[in-house]
Amino acid sequence: MARYTGPKARVNRRFGALLFESAGAARAFSKRENPPGMHPRPRRTSNYGTALAEKQKIKYYYGLGERQLRRYFDEAVRKKGNTGETLLLICERRLDNIVRRVGFTKTRPQARQGVVHGHFTVNGVKVSSPCYICRPGDVIEIRNRDSIKNVYRGIIANNAPMPLDWLTFDTENLRVTVAGNPGASDISLPVNANIVVEFLSR
Repeated sequence: MARYTGPKARVNRRFGALLFESAGAARAFSKRENPPGMHPRPRRTSNYGTALAEKQKIKYYYGLGERQLRRYFDEAVRKKGNTGETLLLICERRLDNIVRRVGFTKTRPQARQGVVHGHFTVNGVKVSSPCYICRPGDVIEIRNRDSIKNVYRGIIANNAPMPLDWLTFDTENLRVTVAGNPGASDISLPVNANIVVEFLSR
């Protein structure tokens, strides 16, 4: 699941949401939003099926494996507040998600690939783990190589950065500063996290 390479448009249509943002998948989803299959019929979904679908949305959207999701869930349970909301906020603080949210890339798989290839540093240290959880005060920059910087400048020129209160983006120097922690309004995935918490608590 962490490196899903199957048909992305079918996943979007199955869950009725733009979980994969690639141009082809988005175009296919806009043309046919109904579930995949020759003769799709509306099905009555059980509570278990609904909760499973919501869990799968989180995994596809953030590129998580089952173990990673369980680990984030265990961390969210130990924190105060709404466990479902906390779970999603942990996902939002992942390095690959921040790279996508500020507009360095057009999709999360692209962001993941850039991080794995060592294109980004956090506080001056190269980080190649997409699941790195950023904290307030962290500074994310592109490695000091003109060839790499030119690639991301070209992407940003055609991909306007998303204004976020908890992230400060210096487009001139290609530097992102984590100004604080994200809030509930900063969660980018529309999902019922509470039923996911009930599902994972079994």
